[in-house]
Amino acid sequence: MDRTEASQVGVSRETSAARRLSPEERRQDVHEIGVVMEVVASVESFAKANGVTKIEKLVLQIGELSSMIPKYVEDCYPAAIDGTMLEDTELEIEILPGNGLCLDCNKVFNLLQNDNKCPICGGKNWDILSGKEFNIKEIVAC
Repeated sequence: MDRTEASQVGVSRETSAARRLSPEERRQDVHEIGVVMEVVASVESFAKANGVTKIEKLVLQIGELSSMIPKYVEDCYPAAIDGTMLEDTELEIEILPGNGLCLDCNKVFNLLQNDNKCPICGGKNWDILSGKEFNIKEIVAC
């Protein structure tokens, strides 16, 4: 199968997959593809500037509270890397916890696991400590 045929197969797969998504999921998926394409461009730029010709793995960190959905990032990745120097790379995603600091009792807790309430004092007065991140953690060259 040549590149044109592979692209056409990819388009038809993406189109049929997109039909299974709800309208909200499709809008979110569109958001992710743009961000993932920017990540690919940044990694390619970094690699070229540093004489790297082959990348084995890309590691991203995504916070539980960020606007990026890891499943959608994974789904978009093959399309974003098609025809780039990252075409054969593995994607690894690390999920960072959405932690908050209770301003009433100074305890750190996971916001999602505790329904945005401090499990110690029940307080809803907190500051976000982590979980909104979206980082390129590691580029593994080979």
